[in-house]
Amino acid sequence: MESQIIRPGYLTAHQTARVLSISLGGVRLLVHRGQLHRAGGSPRQPWYAVEDVQALAAKRAGKDVA
Repeated sequence: MESQIIRPGYLTAHQTARVLSISLGGVRLLVHRGQLHRAGGSPRQPWYAVEDVQALAAKRAGKDVA
């Protein structure tokens, strides 16, 4: 279940998965590999910083991020 209350500037795991076009398992794998870091929430409902997700999306798309 997706959290309904989240601070501005953060994404839920479901939103992160949508932005990156991957599954929730894929998000967990990125965290496990150290390519994405949790920025808040709880262990069961983590949040990810929008900037981190956007940078990772750009990197996966083959674009350079300043």
